[in-house]
Amino acid sequence: MTTKYWMFILWPSFLMAGVMEMAVFAMVDPQDLHLFNQAVELSRQGIYTLSFFIFWFVCAASSCLSLFLFVEPND
Repeated sequence: MTTKYWMFILWPSFLMAGVMEMAVFAMVDPQDLHLFNQAVELSRQGIYTLSFFIFWFVCAASSCLSLFLFVEPND
């Protein structure tokens, strides 16, 4: 894949990960998170960082799938 295609994938997914981060943590306190009935042992900043990269990965996978399914018209 060329650099142009990577930017088609990574830039929109980066922006949407930021939007998702703001939307989720406007309603959820990171210190109240539990995983398998255990409190998450990360600082607030660690939870924000980890969740941002998870959101970015999910959005990038979606963008990648969209680009993969795109069919260019034959000239």
